Amino acid sequence: MVRPRVRFAPSPTGFLHVGGAHTALFNWLLARQTGGTFILRIEDTDVERSSEDMVEGILDGLRWLGLYWDEGPDKGGPFGPYRQSERLDRYRAAAGRLVAERKAYFCFCDPEALKQQREAAQARGEAWTYDRTCAKLDADAIAERIGRNEPRAVRFLVPDGRTTFSDAVHGPIEVDHRNLEDFVLLRRDGHPTYQLTVVIDDVEMRITHVIRGDDHISNTPKQVLLYGALGAECPVFAHVPLILGPDKKRLSKRHGATSVTEYRRAGYLADAMVNFLALLGWSPGGDREVFTREELTVSFSLDGISGASAVFNPEKLDWFNTQHLVRMPLDEVASLVEPWLRDAGLWDEALGGARRDWFLRVLDLLRPRARRLPDLAASVRPFLRVALERDAAAFEKHVLSSGAGEHLAALEEGFHSVEPFTAEPLEQALREVAASRGVKAGLLIHATRVAVTGQAVSPGLFEVLELVGRNLVMSRLAEARSALASS
Repeated sequence: MVRPRVRFAPSPTGFLHVGGAHTALFNWLLARQTGGTFILRIEDTDVERSSEDMVEGILDGLRWLGLYWDEGPDKGGPFGPYRQSERLDRYRAAAGRLVAERKAYFCFCDPEALKQQREAAQARGEAWTYDRTCAKLDADAIAERIGRNEPRAVRFLVPDGRTTFSDAVHGPIEVDHRNLEDFVLLRRDGHPTYQLTVVIDDVEMRITHVIRGDDHISNTPKQVLLYGALGAECPVFAHVPLILGPDKKRLSKRHGATSVTEYRRAGYLADAMVNFLALLGWSPGGDREVFTREELTVSFSLDGISGASAVFNPEKLDWFNTQHLVRMPLDEVASLVEPWLRDAGLWDEALGGARRDWFLRVLDLLRPRARRLPDLAASVRPFLRVALERDAAAFEKHVLSSGAGEHLAALEEGFHSVEPFTAEPLEQALREVAASRGVKAGLLIHATRVAVTGQAVSPGLFEVLELVGRNLVMSRLAEARSALASS
């Protein structure tokens, strides 16, 4: 069997969109699962809208996701170049061959006039297709107009009949050629259209599987005809579901971030994003949801792709991010959190040296509650020797109004003699103080949490107190009593 050769072919008119990353991932997974080849091709024939900055943004997004390619513009390969702007002569030559074989023809019609005809028909509620005016020209008329150097496009001559192709996701699809007009291959300025470039490239790069979004299904019959006209075998087509927003409309900026790099900057993990995207429109079977990329690779097949559109749920992505944070080696978590702590002015070089083990224990305690890296970095603050940011509403509720404040001095005294200063003895000491003063332990637990962390919620209080440490706990209890006295 020929090993699959698949490609991701973005247009550099924007950064790597979530939908593009989704398509790239499915191509990458098939290549890795089968020992095939993943090719990156830049479709930059739209000169006005394409830019090198966007190319670099797409490459950076793919690298962050770990979707490294085997052939591409920066790596080369046996079927380059891998930028369409460097392949223009190939497209023009192919169009010329099709004209010579009478499978295509020159069209001298003014595009603006054709546009007006189309719009007028649409205004009347009528369908409009090109009437093949130029297909009816004889050789002398064509030669005369070429001799006058009249601008001309090249149109494909759609034959009579029907085209049927089998889609690996949707099954057999059939199109009557009466619903296809003679589509343009080369524009009047000599620039090729998408229909021509994609087929020429896929033929020359020996692509075996074309995995792309559902929005390309309408292009496929035209491309199947082009494969046939070129005497080339069609690849396997697999059109994957589009990603929709929560309102079931196509994902766009109105739903929030759509660029992969925006999610990177927001503190999501690449492995979590890959896991999340893989399960949008694909299932390995069963109820399991959390996978490493190695496990996804082993499980992936085109058979598992659903024909239904998938909904991008930000809350689900947050959940995946937490799951991957919890499973990640602590040293890796620490390395990822460090830049966020530095940006917040909270980094201490001791956290990478003498206090490294303690720092890892803090991260291990906090990460089950963190959605993203900045959340995790922010939750480290109460454990550091920095000014406490106290939630005023929590202090009012759990210390001032509850009456717990009058018991803090006794609690401070009880904690002073705890040895060792670890979770179990601390819990015992707090409960003894509560009993001796005739109050519920919960009253002191809530008050102590707010006094020491500044917040109404945290991981288990006594594990928190152990890691905050005796000196910082005692000073913060004292600060809370001072705040009570001045209120």
